[in-house]
Amino acid sequence: MVAQSDSSNLHHVVIVGGGFGGLYAAQKLAKAPVKVTLIDKRNFHVFQPLLYQVATGGLSPADISSPLRALLSKNKNTEVLMGEVTEIDPEQQTVKLRYRDVKYDSLILATGVTHQYFGNDWEKNAPGLKTIENALEIRRKVFIAFESAEKEPNPERRKDWLTFVLVGGGPAGVELAGALAELAHGTLKEDFRNIDTSEAEIILLQSREHILPVYPPHLSLKARKSLEKLGVTVKTGVRVDDIRGQLVTYRDGDKLEQIRTRTVLWTAGMKASPIANMLAECADAQLDQAGRVIVEPDFHLAKYKNIFVVGDLAHYPDGEGGILPGIAPVAMQEGFYVARFIRNGIQNRPLKPFKYTDWGNLAVIGKHQAVVDMGWLKLSGFLAWFVWLFIHVFYLLEFDNKLIVMIQWAWSYFTDSKGARLITTPGKDPEIKLEDDHETIIYEATLNPTETSISL
Repeated sequence: MVAQSDSSNLHHVVIVGGGFGGLYAAQKLAKAPVKVTLIDKRNFHVFQPLLYQVATGGLSPADISSPLRALLSKNKNTEVLMGEVTEIDPEQQTVKLRYRDVKYDSLILATGVTHQYFGNDWEKNAPGLKTIENALEIRRKVFIAFESAEKEPNPERRKDWLTFVLVGGGPAGVELAGALAELAHGTLKEDFRNIDTSEAEIILLQSREHILPVYPPHLSLKARKSLEKLGVTVKTGVRVDDIRGQLVTYRDGDKLEQIRTRTVLWTAGMKASPIANMLAECADAQLDQAGRVIVEPDFHLAKYKNIFVVGDLAHYPDGEGGILPGIAPVAMQEGFYVARFIRNGIQNRPLKPFKYTDWGNLAVIGKHQAVVDMGWLKLSGFLAWFVWLFIHVFYLLEFDNKLIVMIQWAWSYFTDSKGARLITTPGKDPEIKLEDDHETIIYEATLNPTETSISL
């Protein structure tokens, strides 16, 4: 290991990112003979697997989030800094924030990934689902669509408002599609007077042959049937060609097809956070096609053995020709391992090579429908839903969150109610206006005080 910092007799571990990888590393170092500094742009940890529930009004942001300071308050060797890393200097062993520099002996980077639009400028019209802010924006778009349809007298334009297109058939897309279908066909049915929300059309576009492609084919097929039973139209083997105005253009074989819609949601593809490019420039790190950092077997960089990368940001072989997936259990185990590696290195104790324990894959598809693949155990239907429910509540980090989520889910299960159906984005009240030609309806909203209105 490298020499100790001049400012302290303790080995200083700096962790950037308060997601699963960074947080679990910090917790594992709680009693180690080190000083820990955790840096994150936000002051909270979010349980990303439940973001889709926030996006559809089933849960509030606070239900799936926990303040980082509260989570680490008992770690007396740990400080939390809210800030954004602007530069890393591997030679000086310094992380630069906008307001100060932080020296490190070991650096753990766990900043995750963001959306991948494959070179297209679609983010404005098709928000993704990686952060609380993303979830709130999707919630805003979804409920504005229903409110706008309620006020729209023209049937064709009303249909545009009631058509929802989701791009990407992985777990996030499948779970979001199922939740939207339950919302439209169940929760909201009695809430409106001028529209029948059960007429809403939810379309899931997937480029591969099956949705949930990492699952066994028979579970993917069961997931598709469950979605279709909820009223979701699933189109596989199709690729989105363009998203512009109120049209989604996709390619189905040699044919180009179009869907008119006011709401497009993106759950396809991901790319590494900007920290990866920063490492490529300052530490000569190698990146894969998705921009993830290729790491050594102990998760450090090839040229700097005191810089570690874990979680979604890391490209780590799975031993079978692929790489470990960007899911929470992978990040947790990697964070734990790197923390032990640093601790054992300080104490001159050997550590066995990292071996990922696959806990399986889970995806929920509406009320009491889910698929579970644990290798030795493959389930679908109600029992799979119960397993999904138990595991997700178990991994929420704070007791009050576990209790609140259990109560919310129980209430929703028996009443079909979703209590967080709020449009809270700052700006003017949503308005529908007829343009001069009386043909096009636009929604105008001020996103912040420095902007004027926008047309979608």
